[in-house]
Amino acid sequence: MGSRRTVIIATSALVLVVGVMVAYGAWRVLRAAPDEVSLDAAVASLEELGASQPATSVAGSDNSRTDIAAETTIAASDDGVWYVDSTFGSFTFDESTGSFVGFRVEEELARIGSFTAVGRTGEVEGHLSIEDGQLVQVSVSADLSTIITNDSRRDRAARHALNVSENPMATFVLDEPVTLPGTNDSPVSIEVVGQLTINGIRHDVPVILEAQLVNGTIVVVGSAEVAFADYEVAVPSAVIVVSVEDHGIIEFQLLFTRG
Repeated sequence: MGSRRTVIIATSALVLVVGVMVAYGAWRVLRAAPDEVSLDAAVASLEELGASQPATSVAGSDNSRTDIAAETTIAASDDGVWYVDSTFGSFTFDESTGSFVGFRVEEELARIGSFTAVGRTGEVEGHLSIEDGQLVQVSVSADLSTIITNDSRRDRAARHALNVSENPMATFVLDEPVTLPGTNDSPVSIEVVGQLTINGIRHDVPVILEAQLVNGTIVVVGSAEVAFADYEVAVPSAVIVVSVEDHGIIEFQLLFTRG
């Protein structure tokens, strides 16, 4: 009788441990995905950071620093070269107030249902150039080997699918100049076409951009839909994953300061 009771207790304890592990694993997988990029949210974060950091500065081409309050007094023109500022704000998977690039993919999980997988990296560099009211150049690169998600296992799967061991960098380069609408520091929305390179493969893609000049910083958010097959990206698989869509959304939030 004693041995039987011991077996029952041991079995119950094992079931409890397994249940806790499964629940913890499900929590890690199903943590709420970050919201889609939003110009309003990015601008609000920038204004809040500016209010809490009155001495915040922006980068110059000579590596000197200039007070943002002084920068906002320059109202003659937005012409010039603007660089992605990786020093302003912060980057985490759950909440990013700085610059980042990422993806969103819809999955179907066993016994759970639909789920949005999100991956992001704050390792971004680039610049844009404005001349006579035209966006004449955009070049942005992101290190996909630093992509993070809500789970380290998904991190590894995403990086493997993107073949970062051979082609870690993703880039976007504007195809041709685009006329910018008059803004008066108000939000603008434009569609541009550029060459998107992922896994060493380049395709022209249309991208919807939303932008606003705030306290001497151009805030840009946007997204584009891409098909994995176009870039020879292997769709990650796992026991819990029933299916994954064959396309996803590339999204970005970028803060540019004048060089």
